Amino acid sequence: MVRVVTPAVTGAAQPPDATRPSFSEWLAGVRAEALTRGIRQDIVDATLGNIPEPLSIVIERDRTQAETVLPLEKYIAQRLTAKVLKAGREAQARHRALLAEVGARYGVPTRIMMGIWGLESNFGRFSGVRPTVSALATLAWDPRRSAFFRGELFSALEILNRGDIDLAHMRGSWAGAMGQPQFMPSSYLQFAEDFDGDGRKDIWSTPGDVFASIANYLRGHGWVAESTWGREVQVTADVARRVTNDVGRRSGTCQAVRDMTVALPMDRWQELGVRLPSGKALPTAAPDASLVSGGTRHFLVYANYDALLGYNCAHSYALSAGLLGDALASAGTRPPQPAAPATRRTTPRR
Repeated sequence: MVRVVTPAVTGAAQPPDATRPSFSEWLAGVRAEALTRGIRQDIVDATLGNIPEPLSIVIERDRTQAETVLPLEKYIAQRLTAKVLKAGREAQARHRALLAEVGARYGVPTRIMMGIWGLESNFGRFSGVRPTVSALATLAWDPRRSAFFRGELFSALEILNRGDIDLAHMRGSWAGAMGQPQFMPSSYLQFAEDFDGDGRKDIWSTPGDVFASIANYLRGHGWVAESTWGREVQVTADVARRVTNDVGRRSGTCQAVRDMTVALPMDRWQELGVRLPSGKALPTAAPDASLVSGGTRHFLVYANYDALLGYNCAHSYALSAGLLGDALASAGTRPPQPAAPATRRTTPRR
């Protein structure tokens, strides 16, 4: 889902704050502001006139996001099963020509579009059933990320105001993400594409629009054609300590970015002792890369990986998207296995 991921907070909704308005009072203020933003009265009445209370299930889900509560290995294992790969290859075969056409236009490989499409909607099979406006109103009223979701709520109203979709069909995830790419409303307004030229940016049911919108989002977040996202590598305990002591971390507003190293040339990673899963030396001609580690798995990731984090700023998500796409591009249906643990060494390999 195209969203802002923040650390999980346990428990249900926060205790009532006596200084906060009630949900109905707050909603009245939103209705008034929507009108000043040019949203038509009929849209305001239809969308905000019949939300009796916030959705408790939405607040609960906001506190327990899988990307923030599951260990990396478990998250990946749940999303790269043989069943998922079989479904993905069948979907890829059905849309092979269309995916190739979209990929050529936007410079994003089929496997990457497929990886994201698979994670977001199980290859178009499911894109959420919760009413988008009600979910966003709930999260905009809840104090944890109210400013972000208030903006998304007004973006959703703008989509309805433009007539891109009707209220009955504007459904998606608990967080207000919509359609098969699971775009937040602001991302829809910025990146959704009308690939088939029918005058509608239909990310709910038109495959060409779905794929083009995913590709346009990635390109807009820096994806560079003719390059990839990264590769799994072997890092022993000694090498991990050396990296911790000698290699700095990146800075940024996203926690996942702060949890990865700065980018270094491949020969420097080689000097530090990082190897391919087979134990062989790294390809020194590859671009500079950052190291991402989670549990027992380690990855060197290139600049394009930032575009995947732009889609969802969690390493579990971005790595799963890359690995799923790579697996769909390879032969067989057996899910990719983690690299075998390396034998502990006390000195770096040369």
